[in-house]
Amino acid sequence: MAKREKKEPAKPSTAWMGTYGDMITLMLCFFVMLYDPSESDAVQMAALQASLSNNNPGGGISVSPGSLANLGNVVSSLPSIEKGRALGPAMKKAISSFAPEVKSNKITITSDERGLVISLASDTFFEEGSAELNIEEARGTLINLAKFFASPEVAGRRWRIEGHTDNRPVPASSIYPSNWEFSAARAANVLHYLADFGVDEQQFSIAGYADTRPKLSNDTAEGRAYNRRVDVIVLDDGHF
Repeated sequence: MAKREKKEPAKPSTAWMGTYGDMITLMLCFFVMLYDPSESDAVQMAALQASLSNNNPGGGISVSPGSLANLGNVVSSLPSIEKGRALGPAMKKAISSFAPEVKSNKITITSDERGLVISLASDTFFEEGSAELNIEEARGTLINLAKFFASPEVAGRRWRIEGHTDNRPVPASSIYPSNWEFSAARAANVLHYLADFGVDEQQFSIAGYADTRPKLSNDTAEGRAYNRRVDVIVLDDGHF
């Protein structure tokens, strides 16, 4: 008696994939039509573009959340959008100029209501408890900063150098009465060295904030390390 040959099961139809692909393409076109590049914060877009490009400098760059729109205002007319358009080229220049320092966590680059912020990690650039710069460690970064200040992307802008500490009091042996004087001294010393490398001191101001503006909680050693910093800021027009 002849054996019946087993029939191979029919392969499932793939016709649905064409319809699915058409739907995805239409959705993509729909969202592209909704996108208005004039409503983008150029500072944030610069950081996003750098993170997606082959020249991504790694960690250390953050994109801060945008401000809530005021009722009755058109999005593209908000002050944060105008700031983004003005500081976008400066952000791109900073990302490319300080890529090695960002990769090694010596500095971070952010933007906030003050403008473009380049933060120097105090534990890298200063000896513990001292306002004197470790110039052998800091020289390369300070030279890069001086070159950045001279670039066309930031021509004519004002700068502020801010010193920050953690919440631990200064040692009894310190020459500074408190963290206020200590943080201001670190900011002033950064400016003095930058002047030696050719920056115009007339474009700068300095400030010491002690422990009043922490980035993270001072309850942990890691948080305190983040809070000990010197911020070099390309000031937004409203913060001169």
